Amino acid sequence: MLRSVDATIPPIIASLDYLPPLPVTLATEKALLAVAQADTDAEGHSAAMSRFMVRSESAASSKIERISASAIDYARAIGGNKSNSSATSMVAASRALHDLITQVGDRGSFQLKDLTDAHHALMVDDPHESAYAGRFRDMQNWIGGSDHSPRDALHVPPAPGRVVDLVTDLIAYLNRDDVPVMVQAAIGHAQFESIHAFTDGNGRIGRALVSAVLRRRGVTRNAIVPLASGLLARREDYFSSLDSYRGGDPAPVIELFARSADVAANCSRPTIARLKSMPDEWIKELKPRAGSAAANLISAFYDHPVLSSDEIEHYAGAVASNTNRAISQLEQYGFIQEITGRKRNRVWVATEVMAELDDLDRRIQAAMK
Repeated sequence: MLRSVDATIPPIIASLDYLPPLPVTLATEKALLAVAQADTDAEGHSAAMSRFMVRSESAASSKIERISASAIDYARAIGGNKSNSSATSMVAASRALHDLITQVGDRGSFQLKDLTDAHHALMVDDPHESAYAGRFRDMQNWIGGSDHSPRDALHVPPAPGRVVDLVTDLIAYLNRDDVPVMVQAAIGHAQFESIHAFTDGNGRIGRALVSAVLRRRGVTRNAIVPLASGLLARREDYFSSLDSYRGGDPAPVIELFARSADVAANCSRPTIARLKSMPDEWIKELKPRAGSAAANLISAFYDHPVLSSDEIEHYAGAVASNTNRAISQLEQYGFIQEITGRKRNRVWVATEVMAELDDLDRRIQAAMK
């Protein structure tokens, strides 16, 4: 019988000053420039771009945890279909990421409650973890090994009694303005992963912290750079870099996050350009009358790529017969697709927008490999 196990207690970092090796520092500065350029590209379209990029980031972050679903299943889950648990979990990850970035960005600082709120959004509908949603763990957990024993575990985080103090220290570090941004984001993520503050969902919340740091520090204002796609392409290197951090060397995790952010930002710029051009292309091809149901729905599907029947009726601003005619036109031209196969409570998706989500993920991963 296993009677004891050694746990790792992460260092106190609130006042930590760490300067990476020069090549890593140069990589972080290059990444920040690329992220800022991509974010500037999205200016004026921030609502649509933010929604798209949040979905890209949360989908890739979920895939790192072996939670995967097709873009169409993901869209069905956005529309309220909970039959695919992986897709439902990915939608919850989008909600958690959006909530965390919005709260931190609007306030300009991190608070302990931001993490528990994001975790609640992530886990509240999880059939196995809903009882722990929004609560720091009160039990010991571990990474690797078996589900029943920490024997041979890759990492045993600190005892639950230490969690609040360690997370409070982490929040103080994340609220500093005298730390290089990518260094702060990467170390903040690695520290959170080492604390493992929740019973489940730590990876997705931890990666969301990175985007929240970039928003708080003003690097992003209009969009989220889906750097989790880069981490997904280098999944084993990513986990290895976290091990290096726990061994006292932060440089590998900082370098990998910088590389992922750089690649994701550069791959995102063509996607942003394509998304920005879509409404004009649709209007040019369909030639709807200004203010018509079709014109209104083109704008609506650009801002919200997945819409239910009730939402379409709201955005169309027209009588039912004109709305139905507009839907038929958009379907005929291949701009939207009905994805439920039902006669009631139907859901439509902007096919080009959702296809772009998958394509961006593929391009980032290819560039990282």
